[in-house]
Amino acid sequence: MSAVAHVRAALARIEATDARVNAFTVVLAGRALARAAAVDASDAPLPLRGLPFAVKNLFDLEGLATLAGSKIEREALAAARDAVLVRRLEAAGAVCVGALNMDEYAYGFTTENSHYGPTRNPHDLTRISGGSSGGSAAAVAAGQVPLTLGSDTNGSIRVPASLCGVFGLKPTFGRLPRSGSYPFVASLDHLGPLART
Repeated sequence: MSAVAHVRAALARIEATDARVNAFTVVLAGRALARAAAVDASDAPLPLRGLPFAVKNLFDLEGLATLAGSKIEREALAAARDAVLVRRLEAAGAVCVGALNMDEYAYGFTTENSHYGPTRNPHDLTRISGGSSGGSAAAVAAGQVPLTLGSDTNGSIRVPASLCGVFGLKPTFGRLPRSGSYPFVASLDHLGPLART
């Protein structure tokens, strides 16, 4: 499949499921399709060619205010560039399709956000997705995207991964750069991936 086909499939799945799951705070369809077309036009060896992914809404995405799950941050200046990990994934051929719901300022374990609504567990919509990276886990569990990025200070990748039945990795502290992400506790924050396998 082409990168554009992968991204179109992800966007269609998001459209079909997110009204119930509420994993996304913003879907970047135009950006994603343009990026996918550029990937398809490239002859470079890209190990993640066309892989759709999304990020917890504490990662900077160029042109958007980084909400960190908060209403206050809606008035913040738009990010001037993507976070380092977003740039690294896209340099490898992956395509960012949007930003994901979370507990406000990453402080919580339920992703029952009072500003953007609760993220539901795709396996049972009456249950929580866990948090604070609940949108990241739910998006993978719902088959919206195969890969997401989250953050973990005190379980915020591990808890939603376990509740949604996906895999989450809290890497060694400092292994992945946090540049371009909204901090919670600088001495404890870890950034990491969530995926189905």
